[in-house]
Order: sequence, then C-alpha cells, then structure tokens
Amino acid sequence: MAETKQSGRRSIRAFLRSKYRLILLNDKTFSESFSLRLSPAALLIGILAITIVMTTLVISLVAFTPLREYIPGYGDVTERRQILKLNVKADSLEQTLESRDAYMSSVLNVLNEKVETKSEKPKKDTTGKYAKLNTKPSDADIEFRKDFEENKNNVTSGVARLKYAGLNELVFFTPVKGLVTSSFNLSEEHYGVDVVAKPDETIKSTLDGTVIFSGFSAQDGNVIQVQHSNNLISIYKHCSQLLKHTGERVKSGEAIAIVGNSGEKSHGPHLHFELWFNGTPVNPQEFVAF
Repeated sequence: MAETKQSGRRSIRAFLRSKYRLILLNDKTFSESFSLRLSPAALLIGILAITIVMTTLVISLVAFTPLREYIPGYGDVTERRQILKLNVKADSLEQTLESRDAYMSSVLNVLNEKVETKSEKPKKDTTGKYAKLNTKPSDADIEFRKDFEENKNNVTSGVARLKYAGLNELVFFTPVKGLVTSSFNLSEEHYGVDVVAKPDETIKSTLDGTVIFSGFSAQDGNVIQVQHSNNLISIYKHCSQLLKHTGERVKSGEAIAIVGNSGEKSHGPHLHFELWFNGTPVNPQEFVAF
C-alpha cells in the first residue's frame, strides 16, 4: 500500500517536472511561428502570479480611486453627513407642518363658532366597598419604588438629552487631549469638566464662533468665552495665556489659549471646560471626546 502511494507521488512529481513544448505552426506552410517550452509546475506558478497581480490591481483601484463610490454600501463620508442633516431638517419641517395644521384647524373652529362640548361627569360608583380594600403596598411595589429612586438621576439625564437634542447635529472639536479628573455634576455646582494636560499645551476652540470675553478673574484665572451658533457658549478657564481678544472671530480647532494653573480654584495645570446651551449648563462629555 505504501509503495503504491510513493509511486503515485513520484508519477505526479514527474508529470509536474516534465517539459512540454507549445508550438504554433503556419497553416499553409507548416513553418514554426512560435514555440514555448515549459512544465506544468511552471504553468501553475505563472497562473498563480497573474492571479495575485490582478487581485492587487483590482483592490487598489477600489480602495484608492473614485470607483469605490459605485460599490453598494461604500459611500462618501460627506454625503452621509449631508443625508443625516437633511433627515433632521425633514423631521423638523414635518413637526412644524403638524403644528401649523393644528393651529389652522383651531382658528377655523373659532371662526365657525364651534364650541367644545363639555364632557359628562362620570357617575359615582356605589357598587364597590372601598373600606375593605388593601391599600398597603406589596413587596414588588416597594422594590420598584426603591429602584425608581435610585435611577431617578438617570431618567433626569435622559430628559436632558432630549432637551439638548439640537446639539447632536454639531461636530465638536476636542479643546485639549488629556485625562478627565472631575466630571460634570450639577448637585456640586460643577458645571464643566476638568481635563489634566501637559503644561503649555495648546487649547483649541471647539466650534466656530466669536470671542465674547477674554480676561482674568481671581477664582478662575485667565478665562476665555466663545459664542457659537444655536445660542451655545463654550468657556475655557485657568489658562496660563490667552491668544485671542474680545470680538475676534475664531474657527473650529483654532488655538485660543494655553493650558495653565491660574486662579484660586486651580491646583495644577489643567483646563476647566464648560458648555452652556440657552443659558443652561450642559455635560461636555456627552458631545466632546476627550
């Protein structure tokens, strides 16, 4: 059995190594026009090399040329961003139209002197004997109340996210890369985040806007405030140096200050960063990746 296997392998090797000649003859004169001497192994290696080269060329064309845009599911980032903005605008227009339709229907009812009829009072239920009802909360009810009290802050934060949903359309630039040592906390009146960074690190503007304040205070040190669109204000405190003055226009990602340790509330080089939307503080970590 082993000998037959070895003989089979030898015959395969001999076949792959044996030389063959490909000859092209002229049909009229039978003279040799072209000849090629090769082996099956060389033919397989050539086919494999051509396949690798063609695959590499196709992948390069798809990855580094505009042809990739014609592949389903391989779109452009800018186009996706525009589509998302258009979806948001379409939703807002739909809500505006619904509100306008409700207003117009109310106005038409007033003009047509349609008066809303009073609903009948519900009849008093005299069939039940409420004195015998058990009004004590069950164990499941008590457990549910405890869970609700513990998760009340999470529910409040969820409502706040809906309130500030308009900020999700903006693309925020990270003011400074570092470690967040103190997070946003309304109960402790900490209306921003503290980001520890290297001394003399550059602070960038998180969005396009106009500098509305650039000065010094005893508690917060060197402070710069930038007014953005959508009634949004960003504040940068404890800077060592301010690079912009009041009234100057700044772009997103433009250097506006230097990380420092100024002010009585500062205990080391860091940036205290705040976001205020419609006069209300917003958690910056929900919109900015530090």
